[in-house]
Amino acid sequence: MSITPRIERLRQNYINTKPAICIERARIYTESHKRTEGQPVAIRRAQAFYDFCQEFTVEIFDDELVVGTAGKFRRSGILTPEFSWRWVDREMDQFDKRSQDPYEMTDDQRAYVREKIFPYWENQSLEEHFLAQIPEESRKLVIDSGIIDNDSKWRQAVGEITPDYQDILFKKGFAGILEEAKEHLQSLDIAKPEDMDKIIFYRSQILISEGIICLSKRYAQKARTLLEDEVDSDRRRDLETIATVCEHVPAEPPTTFHEAVQFVWFTQLGGIISENPLALNLGRFDQYMYPYYQEDIENNRISKESAQELVEALWLKLSEWVWTISANTAGFFAGYNQFQNLTVGGKTRDGFDATNDLSYICLAATESVRTHQPGLSVRIHADCPAQFLRAVTELVRTGTGFPAIHNDQAGTQMLLQAGYEPEDARDWNNCGCVVPHFRKTGEWTSAVNVNFSAALEYAMNEGKSRMTGEQMGLAEVPSNRFATYEQFQAAVIRQLDNLVRHSVIASVLAQKLHTEIVPRPFLSACVEDCLERGVDLSRGGAHYNVGPVLTGIGLAVTANSLAVVKKLVFEEKATTMEELNMALDANWQGYEALRGKVKAVPKYGNDDNYVDEIAVYLSNTYYRTTRGYRDLFGSPFNSAFMGISNYIPTGRVIDATPCGRKAGEPLSEGVSPYAGSDIESPLAAMRSSAKVNHDVHTGGTLMNLRLNEELLKTDRGLNNLGALIRSYFSLGAFHVQFNTVSNETLRKAQKEPEMYRDLLVRVAGYSTQFVNLSPEMQEAIIVRNTHSNL
Repeated sequence: MSITPRIERLRQNYINTKPAICIERARIYTESHKRTEGQPVAIRRAQAFYDFCQEFTVEIFDDELVVGTAGKFRRSGILTPEFSWRWVDREMDQFDKRSQDPYEMTDDQRAYVREKIFPYWENQSLEEHFLAQIPEESRKLVIDSGIIDNDSKWRQAVGEITPDYQDILFKKGFAGILEEAKEHLQSLDIAKPEDMDKIIFYRSQILISEGIICLSKRYAQKARTLLEDEVDSDRRRDLETIATVCEHVPAEPPTTFHEAVQFVWFTQLGGIISENPLALNLGRFDQYMYPYYQEDIENNRISKESAQELVEALWLKLSEWVWTISANTAGFFAGYNQFQNLTVGGKTRDGFDATNDLSYICLAATESVRTHQPGLSVRIHADCPAQFLRAVTELVRTGTGFPAIHNDQAGTQMLLQAGYEPEDARDWNNCGCVVPHFRKTGEWTSAVNVNFSAALEYAMNEGKSRMTGEQMGLAEVPSNRFATYEQFQAAVIRQLDNLVRHSVIASVLAQKLHTEIVPRPFLSACVEDCLERGVDLSRGGAHYNVGPVLTGIGLAVTANSLAVVKKLVFEEKATTMEELNMALDANWQGYEALRGKVKAVPKYGNDDNYVDEIAVYLSNTYYRTTRGYRDLFGSPFNSAFMGISNYIPTGRVIDATPCGRKAGEPLSEGVSPYAGSDIESPLAAMRSSAKVNHDVHTGGTLMNLRLNEELLKTDRGLNNLGALIRSYFSLGAFHVQFNTVSNETLRKAQKEPEMYRDLLVRVAGYSTQFVNLSPEMQEAIIVRNTHSNL
């Protein structure tokens, strides 16, 4: 699909620019905090946001239609020392040499932050408080272990919200939020203890509203300054429009499609400045943006082509932002990915088809610009227009890994399960990776990654890591003392329950520290009920407060391994637990004959109930255990089997497994089969996945498949894919996504990365540039089985 020369120039800049660290946000925030010592922490955070908006040097780059950055570079990564700085100090000398998500940073920048910034934050950051307070028995499992990972919740901000454009932002504008905060403030009395926290909250709301309005007007002034020297008539017209738009939004509600697009980006930008967050979602973009598009089209204020260009410009802004994360976190979220999910299609709140012209424009933008953001998701329902499903399959055919395809009814059921009202449940959008979400919600949708295969290893090895010999799990009897398969399976569940327990401990501690150390004044303005209640988002101010999500990693590997033990040890007695343990200790070297028998045991992903029932048992048990715990606000924890790049680092710390997998190799992602083990057909793999009870895992379930690109070159192939998707969803499954790029192309990209800078692949719950992945991550994608029939 063709794009304008302007968008192509912006796209080339995005593709060819290496992310660089900008220290301005850290500098301004630090200086601001020095001036506000003794003030309530929420005021200090809001004041620092305001000061950034006033002091940061704004730039409008060539060709931009949508403006604003959080750093001085187009692709800037920022530092947030109030969350964490020690990992930055430890890693930044090697930032440009990291195998995954490297950043450019100068020696002068490193010297400045070590001298002027980090000393101020010593013993004040979220990371330091968490490390000081995590119980010792949890520490070895939680801290950079690959067993339980939640460092994105104590080294980083949470993110994981969907700003409410429908009922708050587009209705009020930040000037309206500012006035509402002032009105609430006037009604409170500081002499009443119950009003004190609310007074602090509303003062913070005033500061952030004034800040984002100030920032937008400074961009308007910058555009006018550039006009003074601009001679190109087309660019002059652009700058005049930018000035007018930024003068109006986000202070006031948008009145045009261009204003609405810029408003959305300013909201994203405000979230980035305040938190550098994960999964700041754009929600149901085609729904809340459509009225502005429709009115502009009907009044000849915009053409469809101009609207398309604006959407593509927004896609590029979303992709230019760089989430600055530690090397450990990058292993779990590889590819400069910020998980800004955008959802199109589905049903209205009343239950009718919601597809409109913007739904198609979003699909076309993702195809044409080939950016890794936003994470485009589509909702497919029984009455989905055939034209829309066809457009979805045509996008799949391009090989970008987009879109993530979701069962509309399953998403609704998941939110009903989580306690939402029916209309709100029908109005769901995707969050981050594959999490059904709603815009009036406070939730940690990716709280912890839990390594299922660690539970398996500890059950077989007396609670010890096979790699290190360290006691990591509960003490267990030697494996040769298990008299029945059921006894062994129960030991695995005991170990898994223990991992869940420590996940909860780490999550609740992190929740508590967030309320004390890093309140969220800007994003609180974007979520309903925070302003009405006078309660920060971090303290449970949202309309819905949903418990944190614990994501299970390695479901297929664990189920396959249990099937091997059940069949070969206890049923056929073809081996013993002693021999199996020796084979694992030897990483299968010298045990090739036994490994051959192992390979013949049924594997999850081939529609074989022998192993699929084990996977369902594991997932059901995990759900029940997880839901038995409550978070800081009294909400039950939620389970998920979603996939990011977490199956790589979690596999790295697990020795050989009974399923035949070798030491250190990746585990399995989501409810997908283990790479290469789904040898029957895509439908067989889907039928295995659909046996999992998707509706109860309200944190989302992910299914990843590879198809031979030849399958989708014809109309018949596209029709067959559409029918396959509908069949899968009729079984109650929630999500599926496809890679269609051949191994031949991927190998060429490895050899000549400069020639394939814009080659996108589906990693797990997201797509990113293949050449931006580490060699290990690239190989994990290549070894996935490629299905050659539908």
